[in-house]
Amino acid sequence: MLRGVRELLPVRNDYAELPTSWRVDIFAGVTVGIVALPLALAFGVSSGVGAAAGLATAVVAGIVAAVFGGSHVQVSGPTGAMVVVLAPIVASHGVGSVALLSVMAGVIVLALGITKLGRAVAFIPWPVVEGFTLGIGVIIFLQQVPLALAAEGVEGINAVVAAYLSVSGAGTSTLLLALGLILLVVAVQLLVPRIHRALPASLIGVVLATVLVEVLGIDVPRIGALPQSLAAPSIPPISAELVTQLAGPAVAVALLAAIESLLSARVASGLRGPEGTTTGPYHPDRELVGQGLASVAAGLFGGMPATGAIARTAVNVRSGGRTRFSVVVHSLVLLLVVYAGSGLVSRIPIAALAGVLMVTAARMVFTSTAKVVLRSSRSSAALFTITAFVTVAFDLIEAIQIGVLAAAFFALRAVAKMSGARREQLPGRREDGDGRIALFRLEGSMFFGASERIMTEISAVKGVEVVILRMSHLDLLDATGAHTLVETIDELESRGVTVLIKGVRSVHTQLVERVGVVGALRHREHQFDDLALAVEHARSHVRRNAEARARAVPQS
Repeated sequence: MLRGVRELLPVRNDYAELPTSWRVDIFAGVTVGIVALPLALAFGVSSGVGAAAGLATAVVAGIVAAVFGGSHVQVSGPTGAMVVVLAPIVASHGVGSVALLSVMAGVIVLALGITKLGRAVAFIPWPVVEGFTLGIGVIIFLQQVPLALAAEGVEGINAVVAAYLSVSGAGTSTLLLALGLILLVVAVQLLVPRIHRALPASLIGVVLATVLVEVLGIDVPRIGALPQSLAAPSIPPISAELVTQLAGPAVAVALLAAIESLLSARVASGLRGPEGTTTGPYHPDRELVGQGLASVAAGLFGGMPATGAIARTAVNVRSGGRTRFSVVVHSLVLLLVVYAGSGLVSRIPIAALAGVLMVTAARMVFTSTAKVVLRSSRSSAALFTITAFVTVAFDLIEAIQIGVLAAAFFALRAVAKMSGARREQLPGRREDGDGRIALFRLEGSMFFGASERIMTEISAVKGVEVVILRMSHLDLLDATGAHTLVETIDELESRGVTVLIKGVRSVHTQLVERVGVVGALRHREHQFDDLALAVEHARSHVRRNAEARARAVPQS
């Protein structure tokens, strides 16, 4: 018990490489901080909680998750997926509810980590993850349209509808100004990496757009005044009614935070640094503990729920970050901006941040990966398409749920197709009467998805006196499958067909006894471990039946 708890806590070994890597960790942390600045501002504004909340989340959650999380290189903070979930919650419950929501969701994620549910992310199939990512990318892109146009009253609507309404309701000059700033920022982000990949393209784009607007005196919506320090930690306003109202959203946010953080950490564990070095493994349960504490801390500082951010994590790794210190440095860089640069940040046009997020959204969609998924199999293509569609049209959590359920259906169908009852020839030399013996080899899995079909195949046999069920090749047997075996035996015995069972595996013995398979046999001795003995016993039944028929025929 104590060992399990100890695995979830920070240890000295977390910083074993720091004496030799602190220089590259500082460089990586500064680089990530510069990259994260416009993203933190943009995600805060786009979610409806404001730029200050985005910055506070990046600073506080970044440090807490770095210290307590299960990955050495994961960078946490506000992310696009969380924005997609938060925007309608803010529209329904108000900005003031987000801090409490963050604390509630953080407690749930923390509980998931303590109860060792971190490895559950392995049950989410790859096509579902890719479809989910595509859907999030589309939503983030569309959400920037009303944001850039400063459209009001459309936040709680579906992203597609909101984008259409904001464009149709905007004036020509507003559209052209927003479009011009967005195109400028997008162009900079596409062109700057061609000059030098180490340059912070998104920050340069935002700076150029801000300078242009200031010099020309263009009247466009700005971020607005920011606090010049972090707010003192405090417990968010709480009431029984508000907790009840936020219970459902908190569960949704917690599930999304857990899923995104674990997927990001899993991807990060496979990334390589500039020298080809790996980042090392991650601890999924400890990662959930760290992310839960990060969201709780962010809520106490007036921030929003946080998750692991794969884009910023990738920048950290590729910049040479080796230990958690680089992530702490990233948060300190952002904290410096809060204390020293809030006046300058307040002048940034919101349309410039929209341009940053549009590029971020577009880069979430890897066309090559989508092509591979779509070409791999029809079931994978269906999973990918269904998940992406539900994500955009309905809800992110529903998309994950429906995607996993669809994956389970396709998987069960595939297992069912590979399962069956195959009739075989009796081994050895053929003898008279062998045509009255049917040997069935049960293969694959006899479970609720395949048992009915297997029963039908066996029960359809005609003109036989003995049926041998060869079960040694049966990999899976569940209660439904065992019960179906009982029904099959009862049906055959009622027709006068003797049923013999051969090769019940040890893992199935207890289930077979408890459900009544053995009891359904005519005699308990009709169980065999050796096929030759089972066949000989079947032949003896056929011979006795033949002798009985001969005695019954009257002598002429």
